[in-house]
Amino acid sequence: MKYTRANIAQKTLVTLYERMLKPRMIEEKMLILLRQGKISKWFSGIGQEAISIGVTSALNKEEYVLPMHRNLGVFTSRNIPLYRLFAQWQGKASGFTKGRDRSFHFGTQQYNIVGMISHLGPQLGVADGIALANVLKNNKHVTAVFTGEGGTSEGDFHEALNVAAVWNLPVLFCIENNGYGLSTPTNEQYKCENLADKGIGYGIESHIVDGNNILEVYSTVDALCKKMRKKAAPILLEFKTFRMRGHEEASGTKYVPEELMSAWAEKDPIANYEKYLIKENILDETKIKSFRQKIEDEINENLKIAFEEDAVENSLTNELNDVFKEYDYKEVKEGSVIENIRLVDAISNGLKQSMSKHDNLVIMGQDVAEYGGVFKITDGFVALFGKERVRNTPICESAIVSAAMGLSINGMKAVMEMQFADFVSTGFNPIVNYLAKSHYRWGENADVVIRMPCGGGVGAGPFHSQTNEAWFTKTPGLKVVYPAFPKDAKGLLISAINDPNPVLFFEHKALYRSVYQNVPSDYYTLPIGKASVLKEGNEISIVTYGAGVHWALETLEKHPEISADLIDLRTLAPLDTASIYASVQKTGKLIILQEDSMFGGIASDISALVTENCFEALDGPIKRVASIETPIPFAASLEKNYLPKERFVHELLELVAY
Repeated sequence: MKYTRANIAQKTLVTLYERMLKPRMIEEKMLILLRQGKISKWFSGIGQEAISIGVTSALNKEEYVLPMHRNLGVFTSRNIPLYRLFAQWQGKASGFTKGRDRSFHFGTQQYNIVGMISHLGPQLGVADGIALANVLKNNKHVTAVFTGEGGTSEGDFHEALNVAAVWNLPVLFCIENNGYGLSTPTNEQYKCENLADKGIGYGIESHIVDGNNILEVYSTVDALCKKMRKKAAPILLEFKTFRMRGHEEASGTKYVPEELMSAWAEKDPIANYEKYLIKENILDETKIKSFRQKIEDEINENLKIAFEEDAVENSLTNELNDVFKEYDYKEVKEGSVIENIRLVDAISNGLKQSMSKHDNLVIMGQDVAEYGGVFKITDGFVALFGKERVRNTPICESAIVSAAMGLSINGMKAVMEMQFADFVSTGFNPIVNYLAKSHYRWGENADVVIRMPCGGGVGAGPFHSQTNEAWFTKTPGLKVVYPAFPKDAKGLLISAINDPNPVLFFEHKALYRSVYQNVPSDYYTLPIGKASVLKEGNEISIVTYGAGVHWALETLEKHPEISADLIDLRTLAPLDTASIYASVQKTGKLIILQEDSMFGGIASDISALVTENCFEALDGPIKRVASIETPIPFAASLEKNYLPKERFVHELLELVAY
């Protein structure tokens, strides 16, 4: 292996050696503990230390790095106390996830590290968001993100590279090409000769680096980072290396040809670098022995701390309380000036006033800038707030959801417009696995609102008409808001933006321009999680939301003989069960109306909750009314038959007469 010292100081040469040696010695110890059953799983980076150490050493400590399974050197180079790492791997409280996750599935703001999730791809988009925040802050920081060659096959990889290229984001995309994705060799993963070639298609500068040569890694990354700090732009690096252990220890390496293992063993990054330093009279056996003893002592001392720590305590209260970041809701009372406006206008006003209040708020979405969005909600926003904060995005929902998370991690707020709620399926993974789980896992909130134009009744067919809120009410860690009136929409949207937790904000398209209401002109808030009782009666309780509220109101106007409580839920998660229970205990009958199809919808959960908690108050069966179990059709007659509006009238009258 050829080493070129260039202008690297001798102190740095020695530091790079120490930094590589430390994770290697920790790993060797972990493999022993794994066999002893003292840790549950291990993903080895033996043979790949030069990449983690070289990249991290070239970064400034305030610059974010997003590592993977085999990047122990990232964590040790940032000088994280070893006992905390050991506690993390043993599922103990002084780790970084309070025993809720394992391995390197964690982050820490203290050390500017954002750990991976097992789905791999989303962290690339998160790096884009972190880098975007750096650009907006003009702090000249670089963000480094790691992936393996296997992860480059995921759509998130391509989306993230494209977004970074289009937006000129200072992201260093680091591919550790170690030969195998679990057991699948590279010739079965991609056809191009080099993964670095993929950067060409996105207009991204790219390089191939010997990932086992610490000086080549460090000097290359150092030079590139200095350039990126002067002029923001993404760079793609492919580090050629090899994984000397199994994907994880239980996998083994039987699928690897023996001659390949032998060839790469001769390229060991630490052994070769050690020989070079000895040859250059920078190290000798005495110094090496001293380094090893110092590291061994540190490992043993910190292991003792971790082993002596008690097992994590199980507390139901703590578990539930950590799903969301604690938020002290502040009511901002409405002013006396009102205007009669449509739902679409109320949402636009709430968004505009929030942009004025929060100078760290960024709006992202397809066509949201000059065009103003397909529903014109952000029309004129570019003139008011500039294109830096009102950003058109490529068609890549997954990367933009992830970028919204990255903005939040780096101290910003994000509102993403999902052009149609139906399209959320292509951004589903980062919502339910990243935004929803991060606070519970490692205490990092997602200050993100995703706007969801939804619903039928407009003849838009199967791909532009879904009301898919149940996909998200099922997921702990997400808040789901679904207003039916302009006043509620504005106040709740403002509250959603103020809330530091992820909120799915559903906006019914058929209500956008058909529903008017007197709405306070000034900035005001409404509490998330509180239903609205629109009508009071004693015969029956009607619980609904969205367009269903207007269908119920229309029905009650046509049947004034029915004395009903009409509850507009407004928020589906958290659900205002107290208002529902109080109404049912008064009326004794309950009918739940939803536009979504029946099976697995929110109505089913409400029915079950009332059965469990108010059974003795019921004077009749609980009725659920929903759309039929098909995709939403286009033709007007078919869509009318699909929607539950007319069936609701029949079921309501039948239950009242029960």
